[in-house]
Amino acid sequence: MRRRDFITLVGGATATWPFAAARAQQPAMPVVGFLSRVSRDRDQGRARVFLQGLSEAGFVEDRNVTVEYRWAGDQRDPFAVLAADAADLVRRQVNVIVAVTDTAALAAKAATGTIPIVFAGGNNPVKLGLVAALNRPGGNVTGVVNLNIELGPKRLDVLHKLVPSAQEICLLVNPTNPSADTIARDLQSAARSLGLEPRTLYAGPADDLEMVFAKLADMRVRALVLGADVFLTTRSKELASLTARHALPAISQAREFADAGGLASYGTDVRDQYRLVGLYTGRVLKGEKPAELPVQQATKLELVINLKAAKALGLDVPLGLLNAADEVIE
Repeated sequence: MRRRDFITLVGGATATWPFAAARAQQPAMPVVGFLSRVSRDRDQGRARVFLQGLSEAGFVEDRNVTVEYRWAGDQRDPFAVLAADAADLVRRQVNVIVAVTDTAALAAKAATGTIPIVFAGGNNPVKLGLVAALNRPGGNVTGVVNLNIELGPKRLDVLHKLVPSAQEICLLVNPTNPSADTIARDLQSAARSLGLEPRTLYAGPADDLEMVFAKLADMRVRALVLGADVFLTTRSKELASLTARHALPAISQAREFADAGGLASYGTDVRDQYRLVGLYTGRVLKGEKPAELPVQQATKLELVINLKAAKALGLDVPLGLLNAADEVIE
């Protein structure tokens, strides 16, 4: 090698050293593990709302934070899948685990007692053992719960106003929900207080919804309340189609049900819940401890009535309900 070439090579290498050193000294982007009970296509819209909340807290995906997504995919035994995914996120040493649904939160908590966990849930997190208390969780878990279980009697009341002649009402409950007994008991009590004849039918991930509606036809019920549950929520389009085909007035917690052609929905705006989860995740990334972040409650509610579905069912929607609705689909 000629002397001039050698000097050029050494000089060029020396010039790159400071830049290489600077890159090496830059802190790695924090990583958030997003653990979802359902599938990517069913939960992607809400994941975008989570990212919106995260950006409001100062963290933008692929700019100053990385998100590792894990989707259980609506498995019949979701806990086993979620437990494996949670263990993988722990091995990867993510900075925060975002657990979507109570089942995902329980799997995440079983996997780690140190990595912060922020959940989006629907059941009482104290009764589930996720936190010690709502105002001071006391461990590595905090999050945002919705009001959908508590709103079951109110959904029944709305349906009764929409179909006042229906005395035989069925309550569809997922038996795998941790609060299945509470959901069924509260709805049955509310139905009796209205002078209705409540019947309960259980349907979960292992059941064929077509067969479930065949049973409903045999029961000759005249209206249906869908119990608060993530499985039933993620099947909103299918349930809306089945209620239309069977000419069965029904109400759900999920606005996706009314959007897809179901009669009505009333419940927590889960988009607001996911946004709050994103905001809490950002606060944890900035150094706040879950033990000191009170469990929040998403309180933004929405009543959606599908007027087109009502007309197809031959129902006249009371003016009071139309005026109270946050949205009327025509």
